[in-house]
Amino acid sequence: QVQLVESGGGLVQAGGSLRLSCAASGRTISNYAMGWFRQTPGKEREVVAAISWSGGSTYYADSVKGRFTISRVNAKNSAYLQMNTLKPEDTAVYYCAARGERYYHTSASEYEYWGQGTQVTVSS
Repeated sequence: QVQLVESGGGLVQAGGSLRLSCAASGRTISNYAMGWFRQTPGKEREVVAAISWSGGSTYYADSVKGRFTISRVNAKNSAYLQMNTLKPEDTAVYYCAARGERYYHTSASEYEYWGQGTQVTVSS
């Protein structure tokens, strides 16, 4: 079992930055792909960014490309999401997820382990 805990969410003004962290425990995630997803009320959970087990391959949703950066440090059993130039439409609960495969997928159903989520609110 993998336990994931997100941190780093909060309230920020438009144009600001936040860095989300995802700390894993219970098992090493060095062979797991990781993903960041977000969800707003009444909408499905959507992928924001994903990263392969080595960090050598990444994916970004079009809406965040050029503004967000996903990374991981396997030695720290952690993953990160640097969010710059935040917009009000980025407001959501952000979730970290781990997939028991080396390569990422963009569908939430492909991820076995999830954190509890962290709220990100961007004010205009």
